[in-house]
Amino acid sequence: MIYLDYNATAPMKPAVRVAMLEAMERHGNPSSVHRFGRIARRYVEEARAAVAALVGVKPAQVIFTSGGTEANNIVFRGAEYGSYVTSAIEHDSILVPTPQAERIPVNDDGVIDLAKAEIILQQAKTSSKLLSIMLVNNETGVIQPLTEAVRLAKANKYLVHCDAVQAAGRLPIDFAKLGVDFLTLSAHKIGGPQGVGALVVGEKTTLRALQSGGGQEMNRRAGTENVAGIVGFGVAAQLAADDLREVPKLCVWRDRLQNKLKLIAGDEAVVLGASAPRVANTLCIAMRGISSETQVMAMDLAGIAVSAGSACSSGKVKSSHVLRTMGFDETVAGSALRLSLGWNTQGQDIERCIDAWHALYQRTHNEKQSAAA
Repeated sequence: MIYLDYNATAPMKPAVRVAMLEAMERHGNPSSVHRFGRIARRYVEEARAAVAALVGVKPAQVIFTSGGTEANNIVFRGAEYGSYVTSAIEHDSILVPTPQAERIPVNDDGVIDLAKAEIILQQAKTSSKLLSIMLVNNETGVIQPLTEAVRLAKANKYLVHCDAVQAAGRLPIDFAKLGVDFLTLSAHKIGGPQGVGALVVGEKTTLRALQSGGGQEMNRRAGTENVAGIVGFGVAAQLAADDLREVPKLCVWRDRLQNKLKLIAGDEAVVLGASAPRVANTLCIAMRGISSETQVMAMDLAGIAVSAGSACSSGKVKSSHVLRTMGFDETVAGSALRLSLGWNTQGQDIERCIDAWHALYQRTHNEKQSAAA
């Protein structure tokens, strides 16, 4: 089975698994003062340092969480702001907690409209304001103009949060250069375990704990730490530099996929975000007239794992709010596939995917011709 769904979750890297198994063979609560507890604490703090190094911050700025969703929720529910602004293409873990927020629209390539963003940011009259802009969209791979958005936000006295879950390991990330106040990361997008993430907080930024109880995570997130998961996250963060070195190769493979699929389906194929800057590993392409669900199932039967967009807890394929926001109707939004590559992708995987998609297109094309005859 060929796996091309890294944006949903990346396969765990072997070194991560080894480190986690070693951690699980130990016991001890990181909050305990005896030797077992001190060993567990050392594991956690070494991992914290590794995650901090990934984005260029001090270890004390890293709060471990159960994943990207919790990290995002801490930002929005762990404080009270008079005004919220987000882009219209954020992940549901941003959109759902902020139903009252102003949404910045995007163009048909999925890039936020900075002119409209400036107008929206100037309208808020409250003293406490928060802007949230993702660095890379999880469905299209489009890189957002975060630096320009931060500049506009700061000119209007906003704090800024960035969901960088899909950017880690695909783009260099420097927290200080981005100029944000909060940044979200997730382990399982970079070959680490599921169920662990981090919120990076500016040194001078205040944040109230969303989860109260003990004093863990510097009184910012109560609960006994997931030591093995955190260890795995730390190793994955260290290995993310290797992923960055693979970017040129992934870009070549992504472009080959894109060009071949376009050649096969012609005008019936639509590449989403084609004219915008994108991360190298992601291709979002629609085959008009064939539902996303049909395509996902057909590819699965052909031994290729792909998705229709953002992973959904129901396990069902649903039309993308991202693509609808970009201005595409159901003929495109309802027929889009996301193919995402990563650390274990091979050249032959790309060729197998092209062949499988070609077979699907030919079969449906023939069925259409037979029905029209």
